[in-house]
Amino acid sequence: MSAAAVNTFPIYNADALITFFRTEVLTDQEAKHFTKADLVPLPKPESVQALYMRVLQLLYPFRPECHSMIPLEENIQNPEYHEGSTSILSVYMRMCQFLPMCLVYDFSLSDLLVPKKQRTLTILSAIMNFLHFRKRRLEVVSEKQCTFRADTERLQTYMREIQEAERKIKILTTIPPEQQAEANELAAALAELQTATAQEYKEVKFKNDSIAEWKARIAETTQKLAQMKVDVSNMKDTITNLKSQIVESPEELKSQMERMRESVKTIKISFEQTDERVVELQTMAQSVTHAELEVQQTMSLLQDLESSMSKCKQRHEASQELMTQIENKQKELKNQSVQEGQLKRALAMKLDKESKQNIRRQKRREMKEHQVEDILGHCNQIHQKREEMADKIQEISRATQQLKAKIKSLQEVCSKETQKAQTLYDTVSASMEDLHQRIQSNVLDVKRMMSKMAPDC
Repeated sequence: MSAAAVNTFPIYNADALITFFRTEVLTDQEAKHFTKADLVPLPKPESVQALYMRVLQLLYPFRPECHSMIPLEENIQNPEYHEGSTSILSVYMRMCQFLPMCLVYDFSLSDLLVPKKQRTLTILSAIMNFLHFRKRRLEVVSEKQCTFRADTERLQTYMREIQEAERKIKILTTIPPEQQAEANELAAALAELQTATAQEYKEVKFKNDSIAEWKARIAETTQKLAQMKVDVSNMKDTITNLKSQIVESPEELKSQMERMRESVKTIKISFEQTDERVVELQTMAQSVTHAELEVQQTMSLLQDLESSMSKCKQRHEASQELMTQIENKQKELKNQSVQEGQLKRALAMKLDKESKQNIRRQKRREMKEHQVEDILGHCNQIHQKREEMADKIQEISRATQQLKAKIKSLQEVCSKETQKAQTLYDTVSASMEDLHQRIQSNVLDVKRMMSKMAPDC
């Protein structure tokens, strides 16, 4: 199975990883000395271990020098023997706890001691992806914290404004005890004045209606009187014209004079009636003026009452505005409380998740610590066995030295004996050669004798 099918994060090249870890993780001097040769073609174990230490320091409050510290327990003999392996085991344990969050679950000790190129690039890509995610989440959390502070401050200001508005409403609505009797008297007087003004308003309305009716009648009569005056003047003109045009006859003149006398009488009677009517109207107008004065007085009282009512209305409107503001503030407070509840629930869920993660981490840490304790116990047993073997080796070395001394002495004895044997061998070999020569000479003599004896036979 290929790495692209397993990994859920992008695999970056060496240049991108070096640039990122130089700028985001390593310090000044370490960033200068961290180069591409530390990762490719063959990763350097010390560079990879230092980089992992800096990543752990960035994520946890754990300095690189703390990895080399070991507890001086009673069962640990010769702690200086553990100095080389302690830092590696510490980095290994913490990387095993950290890398599952980066979706790397198969981190092994060989990734620290003998790192390989592709494996190291995969682990560093996972760490880089996690650090990018962590940076974005920190920005989001900081923004939420800033808005949460602003919302809490706004909520506090709203609460203060609501309390101030309630205090003002209480001040406006409550009457002091020393003014309670006067307020009751004013309320009773105001009620009586309202009833009186309502009755007077009805009377004034009725009088105004009657005055309007009389004014209409007076206007109608004055219009009729003006029309009659116009008719009289027209009749006089026609009479003068007729007198100039028509020949006067005594009978017709008498008849016309009688008709004119009758018309004059009727006109006089109408004038007298109109004069009487005008006198009546004048008296009625005087009564109307008196009524108007009374109406003006009542209107002034009504205006004063209206001003007081307008003030009361303004106060009532101000109290209503304050009530609407209070309702709006209460709605905003409710919304803020809802948002606060949502934020609290989100925070509680986040804390619950963090607590669960911490419990899991604690369990994993305990398991790892138990494994480490088992490993350390095994190491202690191995160390004890090592010491026993060292004692045995020392005994064996002493025995070997003794054997070497014995062997050396025996070699010296053997060399002496070999020298003796060599001299003896040399003498024996020399004597044997002499013997062989003698035997050969004797054999030759016997052969000669046999050869001589053969022809004689």
